Amino acid sequence: MSDQNDGEEGEKPKYSVENGQPGIGLVLGGGLARGFAHIGVIRTLRRHGIYPSIVTGTSIGAVVGAAYLSGQLNELEDWSLSLNRFRVLSYLDFKVRSAGLIGGQKLKAILEEHFEDMQIEDLPHPFIAIAADLVTGHEVWLRKGSLVEAITASFALPGVFPPVERNHRFLVDGALVNPCPVSPCQAMGARMTIAVDLNADLIGKAVKPGDNFQTVAGFDLFNDDDVPPEKQKPFKNFSLTRRLFRRESDHPSLFGAMVSALGIIQDRLTRSRLAGDPPDVHIKPHIGHIGLLEFEKAKEIIILGEEAAERAMPEIRAAMKVLLPPDS
Repeated sequence: MSDQNDGEEGEKPKYSVENGQPGIGLVLGGGLARGFAHIGVIRTLRRHGIYPSIVTGTSIGAVVGAAYLSGQLNELEDWSLSLNRFRVLSYLDFKVRSAGLIGGQKLKAILEEHFEDMQIEDLPHPFIAIAADLVTGHEVWLRKGSLVEAITASFALPGVFPPVERNHRFLVDGALVNPCPVSPCQAMGARMTIAVDLNADLIGKAVKPGDNFQTVAGFDLFNDDDVPPEKQKPFKNFSLTRRLFRRESDHPSLFGAMVSALGIIQDRLTRSRLAGDPPDVHIKPHIGHIGLLEFEKAKEIIILGEEAAERAMPEIRAAMKVLLPPDS
């Protein structure tokens, strides 16, 4: 898979990262399915001739950031657009005796297929994936070693995916400590930071017709509108999935409650961290109506990311004039 330049208008865009602009840092926040908005943001930046050369990411932000720097953003976009509810389920390898409900091996296999044995040091520009130390609670910056291992650690949501053991530490989802990692980007030398915050548009949005509560997770395994009845049979026969995903019409499922709790943590922690480490440009996609697990809405999410970046372009141009003078 090789890097290519952006295509002509109307063609599928191609991405190139070999000539990143010095000093421009891109911060990609965590937010599960909403993270596909990062693809739209990057597409828009490149269409305007803006090429970040420092990237930090948390959780899904780390996945998209790694795909961008390795020249595989098109492949990630194609994969995201191929997702439907049942295909998402096919990637979930449920485990009973494990530190996580999902083993994560199927998802890891997809990452290994594309990134193979790539090391973070092999990327053309600096990259940091954020994780959290399960024992100490320390924020961990993964900037060397296996790219797949770093990404997997960054999205290892406690209780869902097992922790990743690395350098005698058990690492879990970086969203627990820094959902939108501006400070690492600044520490790596960014003179200007563009942060994509996936948690700025969440209050009171995700209520589906006929429901009396917000469907923040947006994931109902036993809903005929989401998964055909004949496809539900294998999951209905597995008691673990019944306990995890079944919900009443006016109550969330166990899994939905867990994911929604993560959303609350990310929202509150993002506000706190960005207040102390504000980015120079704060991009806020309007994605509050998208459930955290509605991966099948990738097309809509990517478009919303593009629109958010377009709205921010005047602010980005103004910041570049001040922070990136011609002789920098």
